[in-house]
Amino acid sequence: MLTKLYHSKSDPTKAHIQMHLSILLWGITGILGKSILLNEGLLVWYRLIIVSVSLAIAIYFSGHSFKIGKRNVWRLSKVGVMLMLHWICFYGAIKYANVSITLSLLASTSLFTALLEPMMTKKKFDKSELLYSSLAILGISLIFYSDTNDYTVGIFLAIMAAFLGAFFNILNKNIVQEFKSSVVSFYEITSGLVVLTLLLPVYLYFFPTEKLLPSANDWMLLVVLAVLCTHVTLILSLNALKHLSAFTLNLAINLEPVYGIALAFLFFGENKYLNEGFFIGAAIIMCGVVFHAVQTNRKTKSLNTANP
Repeated sequence: MLTKLYHSKSDPTKAHIQMHLSILLWGITGILGKSILLNEGLLVWYRLIIVSVSLAIAIYFSGHSFKIGKRNVWRLSKVGVMLMLHWICFYGAIKYANVSITLSLLASTSLFTALLEPMMTKKKFDKSELLYSSLAILGISLIFYSDTNDYTVGIFLAIMAAFLGAFFNILNKNIVQEFKSSVVSFYEITSGLVVLTLLLPVYLYFFPTEKLLPSANDWMLLVVLAVLCTHVTLILSLNALKHLSAFTLNLAINLEPVYGIALAFLFFGENKYLNEGFFIGAAIIMCGVVFHAVQTNRKTKSLNTANP
């Protein structure tokens, strides 16, 4: 079944299945991150190794060229380092807090993007986007001040993961239009791997751990995380995008925290350790994200109508 869904020939019904399957797999990354018994630096390092090898094999057998020019390698390298830091903060947040808090705060990435993009591009500030960003800050504050389990470090790392994720989205926006997605991902993943490999001795000096090598169970989960939840989800989402609007896909992606939090409740019983402040804060963030996506879609439609 997965093989059939993986290929690009699909109708709208199959595209919706591809879309929700990819989002469900993304939602599982938090569960896998909590289950893998490595610190966040080593977890990301091993993940980068497996994904880079997987992408290289896929590109080689697809017949696509690896050549993109030195200037573009440098452009992708900067994005790759940002992605690597985003992942370290994401898995660090899960280790220091829990899956539910991390995913709820990560949902604010699109709102951080709305706030940061005008600062980095010539785009004008939109008052409504500032409002939605303020909602995200309100939701984050409620989650932070409702914390009774000393998750301060984890909350900070989750906010940093959302913040870095916004930079990743902005920097990647134009690059993905120029090259094959698999080639772009390969250079970004590989550059993140090279930089993390160079920094890992320093990282382990400040964050020592007794466990350097994954267990057999860790290896199995790492392969699932890298191949199924990273490489395959990329292909599934791109195939779905060929038959669905970008708005439909982006709006559905907002379900990722919902899927992930539901799985965290199911597997780890995290709902027992969360209070009303968390649920109110998470609801405010997710409502802001959905309303922002709806408004963006309306603006896009009116622009297309005005400029046929």
